[in-house]
Amino acid sequence: MSSSSSSPTKENKRWILFAFEMACSGHQSPGLWTHPEDRSHLYNKLSYWTDLAKLLEKGKFDGLFLADVLGIYDRYGSSPSAALRSGAQVPLIDPAFTVPAMAAVTRHLSFGITATTSYEHPYSLARRFSSLDHLTNGRVGWNVVTGYLDSAARQFGAKSQEMHARRYEIADEYMDVVYKLWESSWSDDAVRHSIPSQLFTDPTRVQPIHHTGPNYSVPGPHICEPSLQRTPLIFQAGSSGPGLAFAGKHAEVVFIAAHRPDVARKRVDAARAAASAAGRDPKSLKVLALLCPIVGTTDVEAREKHADFLAHGSDEGALALFGGWTGMDLSPYSDDEELRTAAAAAGSNAIKSAIDGFAQQDPSVQKWTKREVANLIKVGGLGPVVVGSPEGVADQLEEWVREAGVDGFNLAYAVAPGTFVDFIELVLPILRQRGHVWAEYPEVEQEPAGWKGGKELSVGQAAGGFGAQEVLGLTAREKLYGIGQRRLRDDHYASRFRWRARQPAPELPGQREPRETNGIDGKEGEPDEAPTKRKKTG
Repeated sequence: MSSSSSSPTKENKRWILFAFEMACSGHQSPGLWTHPEDRSHLYNKLSYWTDLAKLLEKGKFDGLFLADVLGIYDRYGSSPSAALRSGAQVPLIDPAFTVPAMAAVTRHLSFGITATTSYEHPYSLARRFSSLDHLTNGRVGWNVVTGYLDSAARQFGAKSQEMHARRYEIADEYMDVVYKLWESSWSDDAVRHSIPSQLFTDPTRVQPIHHTGPNYSVPGPHICEPSLQRTPLIFQAGSSGPGLAFAGKHAEVVFIAAHRPDVARKRVDAARAAASAAGRDPKSLKVLALLCPIVGTTDVEAREKHADFLAHGSDEGALALFGGWTGMDLSPYSDDEELRTAAAAAGSNAIKSAIDGFAQQDPSVQKWTKREVANLIKVGGLGPVVVGSPEGVADQLEEWVREAGVDGFNLAYAVAPGTFVDFIELVLPILRQRGHVWAEYPEVEQEPAGWKGGKELSVGQAAGGFGAQEVLGLTAREKLYGIGQRRLRDDHYASRFRWRARQPAPELPGQREPRETNGIDGKEGEPDEAPTKRKKTG
């Protein structure tokens, strides 16, 4: 780590900082693509993403977190019209395709990518994340979601989603499958690159996983060799009972959304208790709070910015997002109705309960109408908006860390890239001075790349290059746990699946058939006498 005096100390732990984005316009701030300073409507241009990545790496952010959905928000008015008109998370491209380009122009920035366990087979997802982990030198994380939109389920042939608890049952087996593919299918020493023996991969060190379970049958082996992290850094945002249990077992980073530190504290404590119940060090689970900073050179300027952003936001876009997030349609209510009273009269206890929660967040609102709900959501979404001068915002962030016990923040934007520019230029220097964030990324020891045998290029080709002089930065996991901790911690559930160098293959749950050696014994490059036979190992 840099020796700069502005770097964090052991007594003052470093905060984790992610930027929160989505491959669409507006993301958590629907309608703000209309603001003259916003560029998010250019989300489908590659330079939008490469410029954003360079900006965040300049600010020494840990990473960029990319949200995603597979359906349109169509609960409001039982139609997608409001979302389409306002650009509320639609149109939307696949975020994974932006990552290699961003990785090419950065060295340390990590990328958290949302992908669901509900609509994609684990074999293909495992390949995608292994590929991305290779191409980014270990800078990839996976935000594991089970989905929440019926509109997505319909695109895959179902009338609606599976029940909530059932989705997590499926997801738990899904994780076993991908862990086996990532951690168990290839040993750490499977890839040899031995030029004298003409041996690229030792077949005795690559094994099928033979997973057979109630939801998936995956023989394996994995088609990718082990990447720097093997398993991508695991993110999760579940707050329900099944979601918390899932996070306690699998997640390394948990995102929470709460409008007050005292509410956030309960969720932080619940997440860490779930990790402890799963046999893990609760401190190893990092919790980040969703938050949207609006920064001005003075408090007055910041408040003026906030008012300007609210004026550009879309009420119907916010209500479309509210409907998708909660499953509640507010379209039957008129613009001036007090929602709690009207919902109670109509027997809609869910809506009344939701609005009661909003009222606790902002007691200054006397009458909760659709407009007030929209005003709460249309800048920053379901997370709090922190408005103030650079010093004032820094003070409020310190309060969140102190009172809520979070490890850092997932920063949403009002306008992109302006929100991130303001935070980097105005707030981060203060946070560095106070010792909360690092001044520079730590340097890592470089490893030789390319052919281990030192294969020479042909005459006329440029020396080096073509992957042979790749410069490594921090992996996603090392930013959380320190240099050298590229792989899962030993107390993580999936660490038991790891096939280590010079060790027999691990025994796997759900394995119904004997594992095979692929016809090569333990000696490098020498075929077995009967290469087509199968025999038990490990």
